[in-house]
Amino acid sequence: MYQATLSRRSYRFSDLRQLMAKASPARSGDYLAEVAADSAEERMAARIALAEVPLKTFLQQLLVPYEQDEVTRLIIDSHDALAFAPISHLTVGDFRDWLLSEQADSAMLAQVAPGITPEMAAAVSKLMRNQDLILVAKKCRVITRFRNTIGLPGHLSVRLQPNHPTDSLQGIAASMLDGLLYGSGDAVVGINPASDSLPLLEKLNHMLGDVIQRFAIPTQSCVLTHVTNTLRLIERGAPVDLVFQSIAGTEAANSGFGINLALLAEAQQAALSLNRGTLGNNVMYFETGQGSCLSSNAHHGVDQQTCEARAYAVARHFSPLLINTVVGFIGPEYLYDGKQIIRAGLEDHFCGKLLGLPLGCDVCYTNHAEADQDDMDTLLTLLATAGLTFLIGVPGADDIMLNYQSTSFHDALYIRELLGLKHAPEFADWLTKMQITDDLGRLRDTAANHPLLLALQGEQP
Repeated sequence: MYQATLSRRSYRFSDLRQLMAKASPARSGDYLAEVAADSAEERMAARIALAEVPLKTFLQQLLVPYEQDEVTRLIIDSHDALAFAPISHLTVGDFRDWLLSEQADSAMLAQVAPGITPEMAAAVSKLMRNQDLILVAKKCRVITRFRNTIGLPGHLSVRLQPNHPTDSLQGIAASMLDGLLYGSGDAVVGINPASDSLPLLEKLNHMLGDVIQRFAIPTQSCVLTHVTNTLRLIERGAPVDLVFQSIAGTEAANSGFGINLALLAEAQQAALSLNRGTLGNNVMYFETGQGSCLSSNAHHGVDQQTCEARAYAVARHFSPLLINTVVGFIGPEYLYDGKQIIRAGLEDHFCGKLLGLPLGCDVCYTNHAEADQDDMDTLLTLLATAGLTFLIGVPGADDIMLNYQSTSFHDALYIRELLGLKHAPEFADWLTKMQITDDLGRLRDTAANHPLLLALQGEQP
């Protein structure tokens, strides 16, 4: 039992699960799950009580039962007690103060990251203002490598997302080359296929691999199909760089995705066996989003933001090159409007970075949400200020296959110019060599006989 008194009224919370849910900022998914605070006053009372909870409590009072959930078992069994030691005496409120202090610099945050559980990260985020989430995330530095170096301070990468509603190879190639000429693609060239046809998926892999090899582009490709399809593609000899999978924060929700930890481990080993990376061996790419556990009725009464943070434990176990929260994609039933989407994006980025992950974000919304592109401009600017690892680049910010609104190649140009952010260094050198950018990293005018344009026309450069 937890309790706090506010305005002469005593509020009681039956267990840690309820306390965490009641302390969460308001969002439509928690109201849908009937776990949200009934009033702003109850929410504040829950935060007051949560601030007094020792961090050690999260290792003893588990929100999802150990016996029922392999994600919980992963969190507890892999917990690094030595890394936890410097903060083990703190309460959640003390942890917030410590994170905001000068003592918690980048080196110290990297040292304690393996000792922080997702529930600890989620709990402290509930006590933070937006500016706190930004400041702490900015101090967290996570660097990964495959064919280039992602996550360096002062850098921002872009996933080039050339989706097409009929998986037209020509249409995908056109969007891909368009993005490259705008300087996008250093995170990954990643296609969401409309089809699960293995022969088509194999063609997409070969096309991406051929373009990357032909022009010696220091980046990686990924066809974002189910992990079981990727395993089959590897068996067929397809040039697979990264293994993709959507993941969630409970075993039941992951079962709904058709996955478990053993399957992900099998896929990771299969990708590593190909030895296609030149600088590193981070071969996994994960996507997450608040509300996925609730949407499959697999949340165990846990609030959606804490469930999201638990998904990061799954990701952390497999040392991914990239992970991003597709923050507004699941719809207004879970994040109702621009304000809720902005808050969720900052929470997700903070929790992921605090846990030691290369967190990116698909700054996005669906057309039936109470949000617009101005809200996305705000979130993009805040996340980039907070040290975002990568964002999404879609032609015109309008994904014509997935039918949602994301960020464009032009948005990437905006945020790089505004904050002086650079491409991955190997990719930046390639852009200069290909005369796409000048020596200062600025876009150049592209001549009609540029090799990439000639390739699109089917001509030899």
